[in-house]
Amino acid sequence: VSGSVLSVYSGDFGSVDAQGTVEFALGYDEKNREFQVHVSQCKDLAVVDEKKGRSDPYVKTYLLPDKARMGKRKTSVKKRTVNPIYNEVLRYKIEKMVLLIQKLNLSVWHNDPLGRNSFLGEIEIDLASWDWSNRKLNWYPLKPRSLSAVNGVDHRGVMNLSIKYVPPGSLGKMCPKNPPSGEVHIWVKDVKDLLQLRPSGVDSFVKCYVLPDTSKKSYQKTRVIKRDTNPVFNHTIVYDGFHTEDLKDACVELTVWDHEKLTNHFLGGIRLGLGTGLSYGISVDWMDSTQEEVAFWQEMMSAANEWIEGLLPLRSL
Repeated sequence: VSGSVLSVYSGDFGSVDAQGTVEFALGYDEKNREFQVHVSQCKDLAVVDEKKGRSDPYVKTYLLPDKARMGKRKTSVKKRTVNPIYNEVLRYKIEKMVLLIQKLNLSVWHNDPLGRNSFLGEIEIDLASWDWSNRKLNWYPLKPRSLSAVNGVDHRGVMNLSIKYVPPGSLGKMCPKNPPSGEVHIWVKDVKDLLQLRPSGVDSFVKCYVLPDTSKKSYQKTRVIKRDTNPVFNHTIVYDGFHTEDLKDACVELTVWDHEKLTNHFLGGIRLGLGTGLSYGISVDWMDSTQEEVAFWQEMMSAANEWIEGLLPLRSL
């Protein structure tokens, strides 16, 4: 399960069965360009601590598919009750046209002081088909998580790329381009099925670092492709200064971003490395490559001077 899914479904998996109902209303304030979720109350929630017969529930909301962009909102925690009353309004500053390509994920959780929060149920609403004239409070049954829903939360698209390792001196003395040190070549071809953050599409570009180096020397990027959720970059990046033994400690991080004037928004990324959790003997959180990413990197290491092609899913980093 990716880190992104864990941020939506953070906590204790499957400890209690979802039950009960939640009462809320949705509205859009045209004047302030604000989406409002009026969370009224819940009834008959599951009991988490059976010995003490208690649950300490709160309600959390996300706008999907890109929950990172809009962030989560949550109510206060109501202690020792399975029938909490909130009467709180959760607010999102968002254009109506953008809102209509989102889904609202509303979930109820038991708050644990040690952070092992327990999932109590959820409801997901497609805002494109919502009746915006309905501003009344209504009751909705809380549902368990479905595997399809969990797996679908974090689909961010796929990157089509090739990589190649050229060891030092491997091209022979007669070759004018023979590198004095090893080189890693990264050919970013295209990306498919990016998150559409605006009705007009997305203006995307790719950033690249070779970790642990995060200096300007390590940073490279492609040009911006405008209004396209399937951008073709066809951009090659070359890093020199590599020795073969460095490959087990380095990690190529490729991230895709939506370009806007004030700030760029993260869309997804991949990390190519051995995924050992260690870099030059030091524990690092970025050495977390998936099985597919590790296999891709290992194939490059074992086939010097050959382009290795891959199609890798973008994920939260």
